[in-house]
Amino acid sequence: MAADRFSFNKSFEHIQNKFVGTGHSDITKFEWASNQHRDTMASHIGHYDMLSYFAVAQNDSVGRVRYQLLEKMLQPCGPPPVKDDDGGDR
Repeated sequence: MAADRFSFNKSFEHIQNKFVGTGHSDITKFEWASNQHRDTMASHIGHYDMLSYFAVAQNDSVGRVRYQLLEKMLQPCGPPPVKDDDGGDR
């Protein structure tokens, strides 16, 4: 039983190293949200039926909706937050 627990941790670390979006202990909320949004938009672009559904709902062409989703993937949650480097406690 204990061996399964260690095996799970080992495989989970391997998955975290292999895939960028799985996160790690030092990931910020902004980075995590950006990864989630990018994964979702990549899935929508990859599934043509979903892409065409969005195109019909927005009354746009499929190419235009694909382009808009690709544009959103650059900064899906807006610009990154400003980091405080003053080192003071708040």
